[in-house]
Amino acid sequence: MTRNDTKEAMVLAARYLAAHGLLFRGNHANLSARTHGNEIVLTKGGDISNLSVDDFAILDLNGQVLEGTMEPRMQEIAEMHMGIYQVRPAVGAVIHTHASHLTAFSVAQKPIPLIYEPLLRFGIAEPVPVVPWAPRGSMASVDAIKEIAQNHLSLPAVLLANHGVLVFGDNPMITASLLGTLEEAAELYILAQSLGGAKILPEKAVEQVRERMQTFGSQH
Repeated sequence: MTRNDTKEAMVLAARYLAAHGLLFRGNHANLSARTHGNEIVLTKGGDISNLSVDDFAILDLNGQVLEGTMEPRMQEIAEMHMGIYQVRPAVGAVIHTHASHLTAFSVAQKPIPLIYEPLLRFGIAEPVPVVPWAPRGSMASVDAIKEIAQNHLSLPAVLLANHGVLVFGDNPMITASLLGTLEEAAELYILAQSLGGAKILPEKAVEQVRERMQTFGSQH
């Protein structure tokens, strides 16, 4: 896609996040998408409630701004996004939010277990882990994110301890949809506690769902 096509896709993804309650009270989130091998489009500020195609900067994977401007605080945010693109060449989009139920798990430093079948349809085959706490965008935090992303290729997301969630996928809308499914899983887990606790899917469920998707298509 062209830069402008990418920006328009990200605006649509941002609208999806807002419409589906995936932003917390401050409407804070940041989105990025790869346009070429070493170039990404990144939101230039934190509030995405009224995002437009003018609200992005173009960066290379070293963090150099090629076009547009960014709020100073976004530089540390950019480090998280670039880390994913550096170790996952197939990733086309990254989203970071403080979606409430997922962030509750991050504050509890508790992984998201495999209790919700739709997670499997996004290729998730193991619990979504928590990256140990370190200051946002610090080398310690980014290195820990990169290590998980590089060594757990079935994982398209990580929780950031005491902070929020980072999700990555093929394109902005698929990534936004995955975020919505993860938030559902977190909410359902919490609700299930009042019914005696959520039950983990059986080990064979991952392979069974893969077989079903091959037979009937890969729709989520």
